[in-house]
Amino acid sequence: MDVDGVDYEYPDFDPVPNRIKKEVILPCDPTADDRLYHICISAVSLVVMVILAVLARRTKAAGSRQKGLPGLLSPVNFLDHTQHKGLAVAVFGVLLCKLCGLVILPNPLPFTTDAENKQNWMILGVFFYPLLYYPLLACGTLHNKVGYVLGSLLSWTHFGVLVWQKIDCPKTPQIHKHYSLFSSLPQIACLAFLSFQYPLLLFKGLKGTEKNNVTEDLNSSYYDDYVKKLLKKKNPLKISTSRTETPKLPQRIIDAVKSYMYTPEEAFRFPLKLAISGVVSFITLYQVGLLLIIAVVPSLQIARMGVDEEIANVLAGFKIVLSPDKHEVVRRVVYYMWCVEVCYISAMTLSSLVNLAMFMRSMVLHRSNLKGLYRGDIYNVYNCQRSIRASRPALVCWMGYTSFTAAHICIAMLVQTMVFFLCLLIAVFLIILPILHQNNLILFQILWSMWPFWLMILLAVLIQHITARFCFIKKRAGTRNLDNRGNLFLLTFLLFPVNVLIGVLLAVWRMIITALFNIVHMGRMDISLLNRNVEAFDPAYRCYAHYLKIEVSQSHPVMKAFCGMLLQSVGQKNNVVPRSQDAEEGIQLFQQQKKHPKVSSMKRARGHWHLLYTLVNNPSLVGTRKHFQQHVAAEILNGSLKGSTKGDRKEAEAAACN
Repeated sequence: MDVDGVDYEYPDFDPVPNRIKKEVILPCDPTADDRLYHICISAVSLVVMVILAVLARRTKAAGSRQKGLPGLLSPVNFLDHTQHKGLAVAVFGVLLCKLCGLVILPNPLPFTTDAENKQNWMILGVFFYPLLYYPLLACGTLHNKVGYVLGSLLSWTHFGVLVWQKIDCPKTPQIHKHYSLFSSLPQIACLAFLSFQYPLLLFKGLKGTEKNNVTEDLNSSYYDDYVKKLLKKKNPLKISTSRTETPKLPQRIIDAVKSYMYTPEEAFRFPLKLAISGVVSFITLYQVGLLLIIAVVPSLQIARMGVDEEIANVLAGFKIVLSPDKHEVVRRVVYYMWCVEVCYISAMTLSSLVNLAMFMRSMVLHRSNLKGLYRGDIYNVYNCQRSIRASRPALVCWMGYTSFTAAHICIAMLVQTMVFFLCLLIAVFLIILPILHQNNLILFQILWSMWPFWLMILLAVLIQHITARFCFIKKRAGTRNLDNRGNLFLLTFLLFPVNVLIGVLLAVWRMIITALFNIVHMGRMDISLLNRNVEAFDPAYRCYAHYLKIEVSQSHPVMKAFCGMLLQSVGQKNNVVPRSQDAEEGIQLFQQQKKHPKVSSMKRARGHWHLLYTLVNNPSLVGTRKHFQQHVAAEILNGSLKGSTKGDRKEAEAAACN
């Protein structure tokens, strides 16, 4: 249709409002009542914990290698890199899905429908659901067949009732008719994994092929493989050629893409906390994205379908006349609202893809930071000298790292979606649509009216670059130096006002780039959004730095490999000593006076030197050695002596060799 001398072609949207049929979703009560189910499953979980406690006391009284009740109260060893991570990851995923429902749904707890005291019930639910799902994780603590049977029954019950409820009531009136179903998909997947994993562990236990995870940490070959790879000689020719050759542009692009792709390594395993954080981040990404899509897109669709000819009168009241024909006005408004919907969906998709890319990049950087700290490369990780040892702030940050990761992903997706949505709206309505329809070129008209200013800026920049290239820099004998200094000073003075204007543009561009960088990387805790000199003021990065301290100081693979070798040597010399004891017990047993078989003096000296090296460089053992207690704290850095004299070192070496 020809309006104002311009031919418009819009999609053929039907603006008739009487075709809109709003579906009314009534409250649905599943056959498996949620309130009765939670009462019963809470009682069953309590009975399971009592059975596990009795079983733990019996195994401890019988002289078993299990840790008894203290082990039951700590169902997961978060500092063990060799254990199976599936159970802990799945339980954390179930707990996170329940937390999302706790915040969004009108009834935080199924026991009550009191909407006035929702905040109090929500606080109670924050502690109720961890206790409810704790037995799911505790059943795998004792590594006993009875525990695996109880875990199978619990996981099957949770999984069966949840699937039953979703089949009975696939539609609910909260937020969207399918929101409850879609939001429970990660929870169903985690419970299905638990329902499969516990019977598998039971089957392995019956066949006798299951490893005892209590002693698997120090007896695992993972630490030995890590040390072997660390000590493996590298080809110096390959290293020298890789450093001298400058990669070309295609190779740089390929390397940049590979830096965002995490490829597993055989001789490196992620800590359990990082594995849980990765799964929690992915589930948070799904839950927040689902909420942002379901809460906004259906409303936009209903508003677009409800546009009628009255919209022309509403716009006329604001002195906006799109067309004298009301049908044409309806078509334009519907088309513009469809563009808004597309912009929002695109912004949501872009935010999800950006967070996925940041997640993959974080995995690569996590591995690089851990391996760097393992080999003592503290400065390149922290940009300053830090002591890698346990402390109160480090322990608090280590405990909350996984939870903080989920919270940062949630806030980052909200901010990124809003910013990307605004940017896409500006790009579509001020650039793309005016170019397509050759109308309302307001932005281009403003820019064209300022063409003398842009021409002046462009010429000033070109003059400075050309003169710097051909007039003010001379090459002589392979070196570069300044030339025509008088003209250089004159041009610097004359272009001072123009450079002020260029500086304003650069300041605006700097602000945009900084804001976009911080918004894109807001969900990451492994990098600081501040300058490296003040990165300690970034609470997220500070938490990540403290988290690395605990992981490295308490789970160093070289230290665990050495302690495992000590336990193996003690077990070979004395079969009475159980191999399931800790590293500290192994060292104490090593120091006891026993009758040793005759071995060569070279092997004995080598073993003493290995022991000395490990003890000196183990931060957790600094305070327990009498010799090092004589030195001041400033002389001990990361568990090694920095200011000791030669006499002190000789004395320590002699003490170790004796």
